Amino acid sequence: MWNAILYLWVLNGLTVALFAWDKLCARWSRGRVPEHLLLWLSALGGSPAALLSRWLFRHKTRKQPFGRWLWSIVLFQITALVILLGKDLL
Repeated sequence: MWNAILYLWVLNGLTVALFAWDKLCARWSRGRVPEHLLLWLSALGGSPAALLSRWLFRHKTRKQPFGRWLWSIVLFQITALVILLGKDLL
């Protein structure tokens, strides 16, 4: 259990850091963090940090393909969590 909690803390921290770095790179016209990497981090469990970072840094908010993919990941994760918790209740 503690391994899973540590994993999620580290992954979400890394997700916030990469969103912040990408925002700085966008302002400085430097090399950017690939969108697919940000989406993979979200899919691996960093979606809460991705949603928070979009709001906090006002970053990737108008990128519609990115936004649709991110919300699809979040919806899938919520559905999977409800199914897993539902099985435990039966």
